[in-house]
Amino acid sequence: MNTSTTSDTDDMNWMVDDSSDAVVPVQDVLPWRILIVDDDTDIHAVTRLVLNSVIYKGRPMELISAYSAAQAYEVLTVDRDIALVLLDVVMETNDAGLVLVQRIRGELNNPLIRIVLRTGQPGQAPEERVIIDFDINDYRAKTELTKQRLFTTVIASLRAYEGLLTIERNRIGLSRILYGASNLYELRSLQEFASGVLHQVNAILDLGAWGSLCVSPLASDSNTGELAVLAATEQYSVLADQQVLPVNHPWQALIRQVLRERASLFTSDADVLFVHASQGREFVIILTPPWPLADFQRDLLGIFCDRIAAAFDKLHMYDQLQRGQEATVVALADLAESRDTDTGGHVRRVSIMTDAISLRLKEWGRFPEEITSLFLSQVGLASMLHDIGKVAIPDAVLLKKGSHSPEERVIMETHAMAGEKVLARAAKMLGGQSYLTVGAQIAGGHHEHFDGKGYPRGLSGHDIPLGARIVAVIDVFDALLHKRPYKEPWLLPDVIHYLQERRHKQFDPDVVDALIDYVTTEKPNWLNDVSDEH
Repeated sequence: MNTSTTSDTDDMNWMVDDSSDAVVPVQDVLPWRILIVDDDTDIHAVTRLVLNSVIYKGRPMELISAYSAAQAYEVLTVDRDIALVLLDVVMETNDAGLVLVQRIRGELNNPLIRIVLRTGQPGQAPEERVIIDFDINDYRAKTELTKQRLFTTVIASLRAYEGLLTIERNRIGLSRILYGASNLYELRSLQEFASGVLHQVNAILDLGAWGSLCVSPLASDSNTGELAVLAATEQYSVLADQQVLPVNHPWQALIRQVLRERASLFTSDADVLFVHASQGREFVIILTPPWPLADFQRDLLGIFCDRIAAAFDKLHMYDQLQRGQEATVVALADLAESRDTDTGGHVRRVSIMTDAISLRLKEWGRFPEEITSLFLSQVGLASMLHDIGKVAIPDAVLLKKGSHSPEERVIMETHAMAGEKVLARAAKMLGGQSYLTVGAQIAGGHHEHFDGKGYPRGLSGHDIPLGARIVAVIDVFDALLHKRPYKEPWLLPDVIHYLQERRHKQFDPDVVDALIDYVTTEKPNWLNDVSDEH
């Protein structure tokens, strides 16, 4: 409420410092944001004269005015980084300021902002009752707020706000580190890992749309070797397309210095973080925040860099295990194919087509519950093991020129169950779903028929594992196209006609359609080799 009189104004004239210089704006530094809430314009003017030129910890004051509690509430609703409210009690109502205090703490759930009540009518809000009943941080009569006391009150409030904000940001930062580190443990490629790191760093620091970059030396000599760009965000994302950081890029010198000194570096141009994993791999993360990082933010980054290193070590171990599994699968497939040299790269072609058909089915929206990212990453390689059971078939049967007798056919058909049992036993030792798990399903099911008239179990329809249904079509497709000891190669149109005739009977119709679409639209290069056989 505007109750100031001429004498009131005279009493406050001492607050006006005529010798104050104009405010010099401070660049690249966040100001302390203070909200003045009072219906008396003179109070706003005098407060600005006192505080405009004040610098605390290198940061100026940014003063925001609101002339009613309702207006102040609107400001606080959209602006969450105001540090201090200098609040009048009596405005549009006798208790407007007190009601606003309750709304700030309750409705806005803002326990950090410091609130100093300033009143020209202490009788309307007795100090003892107000300081107990309301969550405020100071209570002052306007007549007692000399220039020095206002200065002291504001600085003390900002110091308290800074301490509380640091505690809260540390809490949020640490929780984001825990969350972010756990997410990084789930990533399975170096590029995904680097991109995940950048997004988590931005989240921890709350950088918003400000860019970041992750690079790693390509050679053992980090002083001269090229720097691979693993990931980049926002304005630096164009660098990710270049894959290698240009030699004339302005960050080259900073990155080289960090790699040489093996320590993070914080400058006015950029903040450069050094990450060293125990496997010898080194990473550099470059950030360009709009203002200098606070000490607590640098501490949080240090903690997160340790977590990044641990996550990369796990990624490296996972990659080694994956490579070991893949090498084992390829060795087993080569062993099986070495028994039958006439198949001429059959398992490699089956692997390539299995990957392609699986992706085509996913694009078409078929079998969404089965075609997961894990399935797609494993089924192609696992398909190479579809005939692993043939190592148990005698040479006289396996390598026979011409058709098999009924007795030999029975022996030949045992390869499906033999392969499944061997792979399932090995998969059980690994646990979870692996190449061997999918390989066992394919080995045991790729001779089943969609109508239930196949072997070894007589499964039908979608009871046959998806990987086996896919390989069943591809296996026959490739075998008919290529020369075998017992047959000459077929022409592609004849093979396609054969598959179409057996939709819903021997083969899953969706898989047949996907294979035909792939062959006719993509026209893979190996089809040219097939034509040479005719």
